[in-house]
Amino acid sequence: MGTATGPGTTGSTGPSRYVQRVLVRARAFDAVRPWVWDAVLTACWTLAALVDASGGWRTIARDPSLPTWLVVMTSLTLALPLYWRRRRPTAALAVMACGALVSAASGAFLQAAFLQAIPVFHIALNRPPRALLWSTALILPPLLTGAFRFQADTWDQHVVPNLWAYALVALLGITVRSRREERDQEVRLAAAAERARIAREMHDIIGHNLSVITGLADGGRYAAAKNPERAVQALDAIGTTSRQALSELRRLLGVLREEDDATEAADRTPQPGLADLPALIDGVRKAGLRVHAELPSEEPELAPGAQLTVYRVLQEALTNTLKHAGAAAEATVTLTYGAYGSGPLVLTVTDTGPATDTGSGPSEPAQGQGLVGMRERAALYDGTLECGPTPAGGGWRVRLTLPRPTREDSPS
Repeated sequence: MGTATGPGTTGSTGPSRYVQRVLVRARAFDAVRPWVWDAVLTACWTLAALVDASGGWRTIARDPSLPTWLVVMTSLTLALPLYWRRRRPTAALAVMACGALVSAASGAFLQAAFLQAIPVFHIALNRPPRALLWSTALILPPLLTGAFRFQADTWDQHVVPNLWAYALVALLGITVRSRREERDQEVRLAAAAERARIAREMHDIIGHNLSVITGLADGGRYAAAKNPERAVQALDAIGTTSRQALSELRRLLGVLREEDDATEAADRTPQPGLADLPALIDGVRKAGLRVHAELPSEEPELAPGAQLTVYRVLQEALTNTLKHAGAAAEATVTLTYGAYGSGPLVLTVTDTGPATDTGSGPSEPAQGQGLVGMRERAALYDGTLECGPTPAGGGWRVRLTLPRPTREDSPS
């Protein structure tokens, strides 16, 4: 059976992309201000507990004649600790267990006692497995107290289903934790693979520099007797090239934090640079993406490794736009730079597609591995990479900033 296409397909993907964009922004906001979400969730559950304490609790209570102040205080004890459920889940559960014990012993049987499942989930999500044993020790006494005091004949019907409910919540937390660990492992593997790739590319650059130094040294030796001025020029060129090779070697050693396989064959293909950006953009245009480019008429003086970083970032950004932004999207590429020591080199790539996270952020690697490699490359040259929705919304922006060395510090 063929896949249906047409307006219905576009309409079905629109809401999902909007939801994804909202979730990305919500996660980013929560990472910066976690207390907001904690306060909102705590306030909602506290309000629900107090509404139940206003009279609804009597429908299942074993002793409906309990004073209102006791029910209110017990409800607050069961709801307010949720504010600390992410930072101190075990302590929050301990306080809530005290409220649950009062609720069961008094015969109130408040439904707010089920809120203990929330810190149990966070314990399974963020704490060692043995912490779940302490959770069981906190949850079980209130259940047994209420069961044997008011349901002695059918105590198991009260205890066992509740324990199963908490066990399922703990299993859910363990599952989410496992998925998160797998996702983090994928990010680490992607970063390691990208570092290895960068190392191979740096190997080519350094090999080229050493070949140039050898040729200049041989030429300078022959020219020394007949043309001393040419020999001096050769020595100057050797100094410049060797400083460039040394700079690239230092960055290479920073990348290779782990032992590399010495038997792995290096790719000898010449690495692209700023001069290859127009060809890259033309290739993307041929693939169907409309690209508006604003490139400088003269190439800035930049180390080959940094030029390769600019090329790869642009390549990844345009590829993501081509894959995710849709057929009607357009991309704009701008490259600006100042003189040595007066301003950084800035590459900006924006598109008019939906503002969905097509890369891989610190907390969402399942959305792709491209941004992981781009951030590695930017950090290699003390640069920064900013990825996110455009300020006006309705698009995505990738901005690479590389600091510009002074001419004295430049390897070229």
